Amino acid sequence: MLAHVIEYIIVVFIILFLVMLAQKLRIAYPIVLVLGGLIISMFHFLPSIRINPELILLIFLPPLLYEAAWYTSWKEFWRWRRIISLFAFVIVIVTSLVVALVSHALIPGFTLALGFLLGGIVSPPDAVSATTILKYVKVPKRLSAILEGESLMNDASSLIIFSFAKVAVMTGVFVFREAATSFVIAIAMGVAIGLLVGVIYYVIHRFLPTSTEMDVLLTLTAPYVMYIAAESLHGSGVLAVVSGGFFLSARSQRILNYRSRLQGANFWSTLGFLLNGLVFVLIGLELPVIIRQLGTVSLAEAIKYGLIITGVLIVTRLLCTLGSSIFTVFISRYITTADSRPGWKGPLIIGWAGMRGVVSLAAALSIPVYMDNGALFPQRNLILFITFTVILLTLVVQGLTLPLLIRWVNMEDPDKHLSPAEQEKNIREALLQRSIRYLDTHFPEELKANPALQQLREDLIHRKSVSMHNKTEGVDHKMYKKVYLKMLEHQRYVLHELNKDPRTEHEIIRKYHELVDIEEEILRMKYEHV
Repeated sequence: MLAHVIEYIIVVFIILFLVMLAQKLRIAYPIVLVLGGLIISMFHFLPSIRINPELILLIFLPPLLYEAAWYTSWKEFWRWRRIISLFAFVIVIVTSLVVALVSHALIPGFTLALGFLLGGIVSPPDAVSATTILKYVKVPKRLSAILEGESLMNDASSLIIFSFAKVAVMTGVFVFREAATSFVIAIAMGVAIGLLVGVIYYVIHRFLPTSTEMDVLLTLTAPYVMYIAAESLHGSGVLAVVSGGFFLSARSQRILNYRSRLQGANFWSTLGFLLNGLVFVLIGLELPVIIRQLGTVSLAEAIKYGLIITGVLIVTRLLCTLGSSIFTVFISRYITTADSRPGWKGPLIIGWAGMRGVVSLAAALSIPVYMDNGALFPQRNLILFITFTVILLTLVVQGLTLPLLIRWVNMEDPDKHLSPAEQEKNIREALLQRSIRYLDTHFPEELKANPALQQLREDLIHRKSVSMHNKTEGVDHKMYKKVYLKMLEHQRYVLHELNKDPRTEHEIIRKYHELVDIEEEILRMKYEHV
């Protein structure tokens, strides 16, 4: 037991070192983690770190999805809902079908059911890989929003296909009509269960006397409850977590106090970083183990299959994204779309940003070693090897060349957003002006009687940092604290209203929400005995 603990501590230090190296080299950390794990595995100084295949999806997927949903902009998600749905469902199904047909024709003994199983595993791109790469290059905001939204939804469709294919392999029975009906039911059930569990957590947070520690602990349990409840009732656990996460995130200002939001943000940032790091290092560490277990398939043949399937995935995605642009131009004649002329640059970038990662790995490792009848699951190790090859090649080849492609394409922002600096300037001006107006309108008598409030108003007028004076003789500090807190609450309302403007980025609004929470924390600490 102690040896396993030491191994995982070593892995954590390896993750930290590799991420620091990635930052130094200005390379997306998933690429460095995978390559680092692969290099470390060759020296055999770490015994194989394995997780029960049946638990891998349950351990990693719910919290990673929940964190992504919590911090995704619903405003941008809704704006690009049609193209996100197209990528997340139609393109995943098309990709799975193409992979199934190619692998069935290419690999001896590979049935269509196994082909769909492989297709369901490798069809969903990974958001973490793409978004970490996009941090280092300038790219239109809409592309990031589409990639993030797609990654939240495509996991659901790919895992549903994976589940149906796994059942078909194990039972030898597959009825298309039943599968199509079950697909729709799984989606609807997943969303409904996620919202229902979200409502229950909303009531707990809002109406029960929870502390900050309780709030953070509840947010940790939420994705697991949503996922397990949906999967137990044959719904999509992925969509349950995403829909529940969206529901609670939109109401976080009402259900969590300032301290819970601050501590929760720190907790989830750390947890997400650790889980992503573990998964990407695991990819590299496990590859030699998979190679040793290929059995009758030679390494050369397995590499050939992996290269071909990777090429099929890249070409299929590029054709689909470019084809969706043509379809958008056509359908815009009949319905209103967010952009009737998407052109070729954006679809090309999105198509090339199809790196595979966490979900593909988790799904592949969750394939059982034995079937219900006790026989070995057919082609399991070859499927694992192809999946690892796809992840490795797409991360390294596409991941390293994506910034070059973005610079070559040189796509201008079609939405003409203000720069982040200009947006922040406008937000600060709006907060200052409306805070002054709020004080003048709602607390005129208090302003006259309280020198500290007068100083607060002067600081706001002259755009200074609020001094929070507490040494003024004769000041009613209790009144000062009460009015100040009311003003901060009004600032949160102002930020909520500003977030409705499509020209204002959700990330910047969230940053100012955090600054208001920090300001409240400082105020309450300074006047904790008042």
